[in-house]
Amino acid sequence: MSEPIIHQYIFAGPKPGLSAEAFQSYWVNFHAVDYAAKIPQIKRYLVATREKVEAPRQMDFFQGIAEIWLQNDEDQIASLQTPEFLKGARADEPRWAAFWQTFVLDTESIVMKESGPPGQEFVNLYVLAKRKPQMELSEFAKAIEKHGCEAAAANPALRRCTVGVARKGLYGFGEPRFDGIEVSSFDTAAEAGEALAGLDRWAFADSRYIFGMVAREHWIIGPGLR
Repeated sequence: MSEPIIHQYIFAGPKPGLSAEAFQSYWVNFHAVDYAAKIPQIKRYLVATREKVEAPRQMDFFQGIAEIWLQNDEDQIASLQTPEFLKGARADEPRWAAFWQTFVLDTESIVMKESGPPGQEFVNLYVLAKRKPQMELSEFAKAIEKHGCEAAAANPALRRCTVGVARKGLYGFGEPRFDGIEVSSFDTAAEAGEALAGLDRWAFADSRYIFGMVAREHWIIGPGLR
């Protein structure tokens, strides 16, 4: 089977009154396993739970991120019409998540570097970025890919680097809040936190719209394809 085209990132936070710890535990141990993983079109799926690190420009509300891989547009549409989604995952969301504040970004991603044994779970630095005003999307895509390549080559502690550019369909009417995401994977939260402190070096991005978050992976489906 070919590598999926769509790599979706879902940033979410707890419903009012629910602690971050309870939110994360429910997502990883119940929602992901009992509901989301049963959607047949999902080929690969992980949940990353936020780690506490001291650094600027973090996304304070979000306490977790889901990464979902789908084969193509047809599978994505079909997944949203399944009973596993409508009566399962979607119906379960109000029990634990502030779903009205969820942020979703569909990307086409490139793995710039990958090391470590298959299935190893890393601590990831997720960086969302918006291009500078007047910058073309194609120029931004080249710049973030170049940035990922340079990061992969320069940092020996970096275990995996993935660059994702927002899919063109998101620009059909207006624009998404962010144009791309870079995910840098490390063995420890301390290493990811050090990388988070370097957001000022993203010279090609609009400094008003660049945010980071450190989170620990929990594979639900994968890392191989289902």
